[in-house]
This record gives sequence, C-alpha cells and structure tokens, in this order.
Amino acid sequence: MYYLDHSLHFDNGRSAEIPAGKVVCVGLNYRDHISEMGSQAASEPVLFMKPSTALASLEKPVAIPVAYGACHHEAEMAVLIGEQLTECTEQQAEDAIVGVGVALDLTLRELQAQFKQKGLPWDKAKGFDGACAASAFVERAKVPDLQDVQIRLTLNGEVRQESNTRLMITPVPQLLAYISRFFTLMPGDIVLTGTPAGVGPLVPGDQLTVELVDLISVSTSVVAR
Repeated sequence: MYYLDHSLHFDNGRSAEIPAGKVVCVGLNYRDHISEMGSQAASEPVLFMKPSTALASLEKPVAIPVAYGACHHEAEMAVLIGEQLTECTEQQAEDAIVGVGVALDLTLRELQAQFKQKGLPWDKAKGFDGACAASAFVERAKVPDLQDVQIRLTLNGEVRQESNTRLMITPVPQLLAYISRFFTLMPGDIVLTGTPAGVGPLVPGDQLTVELVDLISVSTSVVAR
C-alpha cells in the first residue's frame, strides 16, 4: 500500500518517491446522486479541485469545521497518479494509475448552497483544510477492474452509501483523459471519481466505516475542529 500523509510510502516502510499533490474531483458522476441533489446530468464531466492542504489521513479522526454549518460525507473511489498526464489517451491514463483508495469528499453544504445561489465559486466549501480524508492506497495491480468496485459508507452502524463503480456515468480512464485536457496531472496527484447517493451530515462523535469492499476498510470517528 501507499500511505497518505504529506508523503507517500509503502506498507513495508519503504518510501514511494511521490509527493502528495493536488486533488482533482469529479462531480455528478452517479445518476442517483444527481437525483438526490436535485441536479441535472451535465454534458461533460464536472471538475473541481482541492489543494494538497485539504489532504488528511482517513485513519485518523475526521475533523470537521463545525463553525460553518453542516459538513456532509461523500464517499468516493480515489486513484493515485504515478506519471505525468497531459492531453493523454485513455490507455495512457490507465497505465499511469499506481494506486487505488477510498476518500471522503467533505463538503460544507450550507456554504456551498449559498455560493451556488449567488453564482460564486464554492472552493471554501470543498477545499478547506482536511476536506479530503483519504485512505492508504492499494497497488493498482491488486484491483482487477476499476469499473467493478463496491463503495460503502457506514455511519453509526447504518449503511448510508453503497454502490458500484460500474454505475459511473464516465469511467475512470475516460475521466483522466478528459481532466488532462485542462489540468496536467502529476505524480502524487489524486483523482476522486464521484460519489453515489446517500450523502448526509456528520456530527462530532459519529463513527464511520468507509470501504472499497474486499480491498480497503477504514473505521474512524468524527471530531470537531
């Protein structure tokens, strides 16, 4: 596994010479989530970014900024990039993935709604410190099919999000190729591939288990920041 801190290393302690980079996120990539948000499917992937300072370890308590209203969980499959990608092909994108993990795209929902209503960017609702809590990454070779991975989030013993990556509107290699037309992806960058339905608020004291079934399972708690 690669582990995420502000560096990446293998589970045997050997460093992977990949610095932690930016996080590129894909919105509205599951139709059930589009429906629950009252949105409409876009003609092209919806992209936004989180800075490297948003990265946090999912193995540690998830700290949410309680002063800014509701903070929602959005569980997603994450892919770790190992080679530079600029205007790449889907095959080049596939070949550049070195790790697969699970992450929370934490969202200050009330702030986001306010910014959307005013037609303003919503970076502060998505890119705050700790807004991307990510697991360790398993090596890509251990994931037979990126489009057949079960995602699950359990909150206080109740399954809140559960879906399969086969239900993505835009599959992973196509997503990466599309992203690389606008933003060069560098080694250490992480791409969050979209969340299925079931997103909802977190409060301090909540107990979470976030999984890529049969690959990764991380149990953690929520604390106030």
